[in-house]
Amino acid sequence: MRLAELSERSGVAIATIKYYLREGLLPPGRRVSATTADYDEGHLRRLRLVRAMIQVGQVPVARVRQVLAHVDDESLGRTIRLGAALWALPHEPEQADGKGAGGADGGGEDEAMTTARAEVDQLLRTLGWSTARELGELSPVHRSLVAAVATLTRLGYPWDAALMAPYARLMHQVAVRDLDFVETFPSEAEKAETAVAATILFQPVLKALHRLAQEEESARRYGLE
Repeated sequence: MRLAELSERSGVAIATIKYYLREGLLPPGRRVSATTADYDEGHLRRLRLVRAMIQVGQVPVARVRQVLAHVDDESLGRTIRLGAALWALPHEPEQADGKGAGGADGGGEDEAMTTARAEVDQLLRTLGWSTARELGELSPVHRSLVAAVATLTRLGYPWDAALMAPYARLMHQVAVRDLDFVETFPSEAEKAETAVAATILFQPVLKALHRLAQEEESARRYGLE
């Protein structure tokens, strides 16, 4: 397809597509003349992913470029490729309330962070999530979880390993379904693209379903009055 058709099918303005091409977010089309190029379904799929990251995920262009570099890295195995792409996405703050590894006053980690780190480690042991334990602090997701648990602890809601375990097991079922869906796509690049898109687009769905479930359970338990 030509640029005009790519714009029409994607709903993205031609000027914006040209910007993505200049920024390296969209691979160049197949040149057919000095001023014309052809684009295919891969360009359309990538364009939709870029729009999802920028518009829905509010991911900065520089970070989008970083994510896509991992998506396109054919030297990586599937696990590393997916993991690197997802790690490159923005994560929740890793140092809540300004109290991270250096502490609020730079004098060391506070007690809540120490406790949270121990509880997360115990959680991973309980679940048998050996890869997550091995990666530990290398993972931005792990660091975000520790920071979130530390914040809850400081606020008087100590979420220990026992409380987190049932939620984690439910999330594992979600992850199984996620990867079952990813595996329906034929190429490794499509699998990686889909994993990134699903992370950005499906998390709002999960949050909304969680809140709807809370509303429904509240009504069943306590009535509507």
